[in-house]
Amino acid sequence: MRLEGKVALVAGGTRGASRAIATELGRNGATVYVTGRTSAAPPPAGDGARTSDGIVRSEVGRAETIEGTVELITEAGGRGIAVRTDHLDPGQVRALAERVDTEQGRLDILVDGLWGGDNYLGWEQPVWEHSLADSLRMIRLGIDAHIITSHHLLPLLIRNPGGLLVEMTDGTAEYNSRFRVGTSLAFYVAKAAAHHLAMGQAHELSGYGCTAVAVTPRWLRSEAMLEHYDVTEENWRDALSQVPHFAISETPTFTGRAVAAFAADPDRDEFSGSTLNSGDLAKRYGIDDVDGSRPDSWRYLDEVVDVGKPADTTGYR
Repeated sequence: MRLEGKVALVAGGTRGASRAIATELGRNGATVYVTGRTSAAPPPAGDGARTSDGIVRSEVGRAETIEGTVELITEAGGRGIAVRTDHLDPGQVRALAERVDTEQGRLDILVDGLWGGDNYLGWEQPVWEHSLADSLRMIRLGIDAHIITSHHLLPLLIRNPGGLLVEMTDGTAEYNSRFRVGTSLAFYVAKAAAHHLAMGQAHELSGYGCTAVAVTPRWLRSEAMLEHYDVTEENWRDALSQVPHFAISETPTFTGRAVAAFAADPDRDEFSGSTLNSGDLAKRYGIDDVDGSRPDSWRYLDEVVDVGKPADTTGYR
């Protein structure tokens, strides 16, 4: 699982699974660029406003920063570099690619974890009732930003055989083959697009000896989710009184470990174009979550949650 000499870039590495992936890639030896909009660095003129705590926030509004992710990488024994970037701005992404090229001369791993659209989801609102601006913003965040990022950074990735592109998403290809009832149209389209992004880019990268996949965690105990249930990682089980099925949840580190292991796998190209989930990757590489368990969340969702069974993780973690 060692990645010494590799250069990685985690786009949208501010929080959640992407932050954990950046940390684990750094822990395993890669130099990791971490990009995103929420930063403690001064913004370009007219681009964002600094709040009283000294942070320039994205529209998500949370306090986690790209510099905070770099601190975690450093604590893990790795090397991280924070670069404030709005990936919907082609000029900023082009400048990012030029900086990586100047400083490293290569890019081996690109993880596209860009999103930030949860505030626009509009649960169970049909498209004619959902805010049109919010719908289009989710498409911009979930599709446009990913294509802009690939356009400018994949020319670096294809310089050397063995490059890896990871498109982060929500849902396996099988689960997203049907409409995500209870969400909204634009959310569904934005997340389902990752499967096609992986397939198309796998084809385009194949002639260069590079791999493209989509990866999904399941019920993530992200910073926002823990805050939503008013718990911490230390007492997260207290949330089970509100949502019993939260018992199958997993930490972001679980996905981070899985992606780091996949990045170090010399045989990973057999999966190019497919969508992988944290549970299946954990089985392949013998990875456990931080508590020593191995949650199989998507199978639990299919076999327990979606058929209306009571919460019981026996045999699923």
